[in-house]
Amino acid sequence: MSIAPRALPAVQLRVPTDEDAMAWHRAFADPAVMEFLGGRPSELSLYEEWTARQRRLDAERGFCLWTVLDANGEVVGFTGAQPWPQTAYGPVGEIEIGWRLARPAWGRGYVTAAAHLALERLRAAGVERVVATVDELNERSVAVARRLGMERAESFTAPRSGQEVRCFRLELGR
Repeated sequence: MSIAPRALPAVQLRVPTDEDAMAWHRAFADPAVMEFLGGRPSELSLYEEWTARQRRLDAERGFCLWTVLDANGEVVGFTGAQPWPQTAYGPVGEIEIGWRLARPAWGRGYVTAAAHLALERLRAAGVERVVATVDELNERSVAVARRLGMERAESFTAPRSGQEVRCFRLELGR
């Protein structure tokens, strides 16, 4: 007897608004959310710059890190893609898919549901392949990458943290 897969929750993606900077700041203020991202929350100004950059990216390329909304229209995080931001290490020149959720939204299927929507939008924008870079100790994000059908490609050491990072790849096809 096989067990039916859990139904994914309804989510929506939108290009980040000015107001989303504050919502992201609040959602990601939890040290547990930031555990694999430096361990401490970022300043509001970072999210203001980041959401503005995502709006520009969406206008220029047709994709970005979109704000994730739950069925009630509440901001629970982000998912989407952007060009790999580093030039000295990692998957230089690749499009990186990523996700981050507020802690109360963990374990509910939001990231998987939102990332599937993001992959559809990326295909529509003509993106042929994505990578996900995940701290090897971040079991939840490794599990998401696998649920998306991504395959482990290589590992590298992040210069700032010294942590091993797994790089997963997914061919999107057309």
